[in-house]
Amino acid sequence: MSVAPDTGMCGIALWGGVECTINRVGDAWFSQLQRNGHMVRADDLDTFASLGMRALRQPVLWEQVAPDGLASADWSWPDACLARLRELDIEPIVGLLHHGGGPAATSLVDADFGEKFAVYAAAVAQRYPWVRDWTPVNEPLTTARFSGLYGCWAPHGRDPAIFWQVLRNECRATVLAMRAIRRVRPDARLVQTDDLGRTWSVPSLAHQAEFNNHLRWLAWDLLCGRVDATHPLHGWLRGCCGAVAEDIAWFTDNPCPPDLIGANYYVTSERYLDDAIERYPAALHGGNGRERYVDVEAVRMLDVPPPGIETLLQEAWDRYRIPIAITEVHLGGHREEQLRWLDEIWRGACRAREAGIDLRAITLWALLGSHDWDCLLTECRDYYESGVFDVRGGSLRPTALARMAAQLGHGEPPSHPVLASPGWWRRPSRMLHAATHAQEPTAGQARPILITGATGTLGGAFARICQARGLSHRVLTRAELDIADGDAVRRALDGCEPWAIINAAGYVRVDEAERDHARCYRENSDGPATLARACARDGVALVTFSSDLVFDGRQGAPYVEDDAIAPLNVYGRSKARGEALVLDRHPDALVVRTSAFFGPWDEYNFVCLLLRALRAGLPFEAASDVTVSPTYVPDLVHACLDLLVDGEAGIWHLTNGEPVTWLELAHRAAQAAATDPVGVCGRMAAEFGWLAPRPAYSALGSQRSLVMPALDDALARCVRDSVT
Repeated sequence: MSVAPDTGMCGIALWGGVECTINRVGDAWFSQLQRNGHMVRADDLDTFASLGMRALRQPVLWEQVAPDGLASADWSWPDACLARLRELDIEPIVGLLHHGGGPAATSLVDADFGEKFAVYAAAVAQRYPWVRDWTPVNEPLTTARFSGLYGCWAPHGRDPAIFWQVLRNECRATVLAMRAIRRVRPDARLVQTDDLGRTWSVPSLAHQAEFNNHLRWLAWDLLCGRVDATHPLHGWLRGCCGAVAEDIAWFTDNPCPPDLIGANYYVTSERYLDDAIERYPAALHGGNGRERYVDVEAVRMLDVPPPGIETLLQEAWDRYRIPIAITEVHLGGHREEQLRWLDEIWRGACRAREAGIDLRAITLWALLGSHDWDCLLTECRDYYESGVFDVRGGSLRPTALARMAAQLGHGEPPSHPVLASPGWWRRPSRMLHAATHAQEPTAGQARPILITGATGTLGGAFARICQARGLSHRVLTRAELDIADGDAVRRALDGCEPWAIINAAGYVRVDEAERDHARCYRENSDGPATLARACARDGVALVTFSSDLVFDGRQGAPYVEDDAIAPLNVYGRSKARGEALVLDRHPDALVVRTSAFFGPWDEYNFVCLLLRALRAGLPFEAASDVTVSPTYVPDLVHACLDLLVDGEAGIWHLTNGEPVTWLELAHRAAQAAATDPVGVCGRMAAEFGWLAPRPAYSALGSQRSLVMPALDDALARCVRDSVT
């Protein structure tokens, strides 16, 4: 494998990969490719190519192509993908098994698993003889752990003997597959992936940590023919695992060393063993059969975080002297942390290459995000982590990672204001214990986000969540910043030098607005317009908020961003005018329409007032003929921050999705709180004596590819975290 000297920063190429696991839990099958929609979007590869990628980890998975045997194999999707990759001049790295165990008729513990797999590999190679780079089995050691030791995936083993059966079969299948592939293309190259993380421990468990750190190399060692009687794990394989000498010797007699080591590395890759189990929840308690301990993320235990990717790359290089690529770079979590992780890995890789390590590439993984890895793919919870692209809504929405990837792919240094602050794995708040003397980063260490409306529900929520997410910020009250005063706005921008403003200020009293036109328009129209003009002039991002009350309710179905507005009241008209003025003065501004706030930190919102009344045995009235789309404030804030970091613009509708009447919301909230709703009484809107006319139906839908959590999930979290 070669990389052109001018490819990317530091001579490191940019590769990509789509999370493509097909795994089995009991009789259930979980396919990432079905859930991320990659197989039904013909233009995904063209979108990937625009990032400047040189290679793509392309799945041609056994379970997907030939679930019932080669005679009925369906090659249509890989045919189309590989043909397009050739046209785009992107090298495919073809994967045949990705954390799976093959079709239903086989198993990772079948004695002839390797021979069956090699037949499939030969068929793929014969169909695509021009493909040079292959990963027959992804992460064999990791898969053997999850399938043979931890019981997560089929065959659900919790025994070293089953672990060895799985690992032996996967590695043997790799050797036999490469042998079959090289009969078609003699210069075919093996790109062998596995997790690079190591183990740390308290002194009393140093022996277990040492064992784990030998174990992490075992798949690569087997393929390299290194596991003989002198290997540190030879005795364990023969004793605890029941491995027969002939099976181990087969690998020394049939070495198949990788042409490139594929190193996968995550924040959670490095582990820490602690035998003070009383400090941890019972769910974390485990052990080795002799000692009880917990196995947790090292980054949450070590006062000085693990040194990271550079040291691990050096260890791999010193051990094998085989070229290396980082074949998975992904972090689940908020967007700024994903950016910081990619930036840290890239810079560490550059330093490793400068130190003489033959490091070829970094792989953006997962390009389309991933589903349910928070439970190790053991359930279908519909938990989605976005990646370089966000696929919610069915189309590809580029995130800030896509912009950073394009910079790296075209040889430019990564840039984003959030990179000036450390990731959570570098901040003291990461610790599971209190033994730390460091301080959290302060607002002065990076250009901040300026938040207006400090005393309001939304402004307070933004401040709280920015603090938790490690986003440098400053919050100003109305007294500190009159957003409709151009001179005051100029002083605030000059004094704070923000990279973004979140305008959480505004006039919110819908009925009083009917009598107080001037103030309502000043705060909801003139103020945002003043901010927009100043932000556009200084190149500062802006987020401001509008309302479902810009609609008249006659549609009777959820309104999307492009639907015509027709506000019925002064408040709605002030918000509509504010939208138009903001986007006229600052087309790159983000205008968020939302509806019916509820949240855990404001005791006066609808849900908190309801629950307080019911717990006190008091009646509670709710409109039965007004339909809204409730919005959980923490979810709204997180979504807005992600969109801000992504650089999104224009009008977005953000709610927790489900149209309900106020009465239905009251019953759902009572159910979430396990509270008897007997005191809830439905009333017609006309009986409340509201001064401002309101639409009977103002639920918001969206054409955008960002979906907030479901309403019932939000209500459950609100009840759990509520101040009342």
